[in-house]
Amino acid sequence: MNLGLVKTLSRNRNIEHWDAEDVEAWEAGGAKIANRNLIWSIFAEHVGFSIWSIWSVMVLFMPQATYHIDAAGKFYLVAMPTLVGAVMRIPYTIAPAKFGGRNWTVVSALLLLIPTVLTLWVMKRPDASYTTFMIVAAVAGLGGGNFASSMTNINAFYPQRLKGWALGLNAGGGNIGVPVIQLVGLLVIAAVSNTAPEIVCAIYLVAIALAAIGAALFMDNLGNQRSNIGAMAESLRFSESWVMSFLYIGTFGSFIGFSFAFGQVLQINFLAGGDTPAQAALHAAQIAFIGPLLGSISRPYGGKLADRIGGGKVTMYTFIAMIFAAGILVATGMIDDGAAGAPTGAQMTGYVAGFILLFILSGIGNGSTYKMIPSIFEAKAQGHDEWSRDEKAAWSRSMSGALIGFAGAIGALGGVFINIVLRASYVGEAKSATNAFWVFLAFYVVCAIVTWAVFLRMRSPKTRAGELVGPLPAPAG
Repeated sequence: MNLGLVKTLSRNRNIEHWDAEDVEAWEAGGAKIANRNLIWSIFAEHVGFSIWSIWSVMVLFMPQATYHIDAAGKFYLVAMPTLVGAVMRIPYTIAPAKFGGRNWTVVSALLLLIPTVLTLWVMKRPDASYTTFMIVAAVAGLGGGNFASSMTNINAFYPQRLKGWALGLNAGGGNIGVPVIQLVGLLVIAAVSNTAPEIVCAIYLVAIALAAIGAALFMDNLGNQRSNIGAMAESLRFSESWVMSFLYIGTFGSFIGFSFAFGQVLQINFLAGGDTPAQAALHAAQIAFIGPLLGSISRPYGGKLADRIGGGKVTMYTFIAMIFAAGILVATGMIDDGAAGAPTGAQMTGYVAGFILLFILSGIGNGSTYKMIPSIFEAKAQGHDEWSRDEKAAWSRSMSGALIGFAGAIGALGGVFINIVLRASYVGEAKSATNAFWVFLAFYVVCAIVTWAVFLRMRSPKTRAGELVGPLPAPAG
């Protein structure tokens, strides 16, 4: 990147060479370019997350008497987009380098029209088969892919010293798409009752168009961006890559799984308390959006904290805190299991408090784990003294971009796991989610131990993920 480049970008949406570590060019205008791309990346990813989670809202508009789908069936409905979205993250990771970050953002936004129109169509046909609903829900998984392409693209725009905050802000702003669509659903239910899901779909048809237009007008393609199947295969040769993918199941998997399931869990409890289906939908919607909202807001702060004190430390302490948050759910569930009748107000408070804490902590963990990924490869690149500065930077960008997409895909599978475990817990003999809460608690224990063992136990500073803080030393070559 050079200073002349900065002056010509208002007329040219293609940047042939971008070096975010060039401090002089960054301060001369590169930061403004990166921030402009970040803003529109956030908006497009935000809409993608909304469409990905649209079925967590649609199930609130589906009383069993009308749609003939029980609670167990609804857990599968919200799990299906999570599964497809996880798979889509692999090709979406490669797309920005193949087609250009700006170009792919436009295309991926327009692809969201397909699941939105299909959802609008099928929700007006309550007599449609369960298979039809499952297929339409699966198509909503397209929205899950947007995260991978957006994060890979933004990772290439920012210097190492700012990646934690930038990636956290990009992901957090995108994650907010989950509570926003749930809030839209709440407003529709409050205004019209649970009989007009098409209003939600119509609102997002407009949002999709705005995202595509904004990306076309204000984003840029990076000519030297590299992220392909070869890079992904190479990144997976390192054991840390697999560990990071596993840890992301615990952070992002928790966020997206609970985001999709929280409203359904609340609705089940409100129905058990004597609410009508319409009342249960309204009461669940009034609470459900709060958790994903707080989890989204906390994500950039997790990245910023990791920039300051290290991603490994933040991630481990986050998992320890998640163990205690899951313990609140277990304790509340055990009291509920021993009580006759519907959950009491105190028990509902315990459920909501436990889930809200898990949302906030999962957001912090999301930010810290994604800071760890570029730090791992930056440290490895500095160990190659035979490489030039540009070669080290290019390799680090390529590896971290590829792993961001792969880890995002594996992490999203955690959301499928959460919904399946919850469904199994509800259809079991206990008829409650307590057994599922025990499973979540045990998994967080494993995640905390793995983080400590791999990234914090007797490791040199160079190999600790997320310990590269502040300006990087000038590399040799």
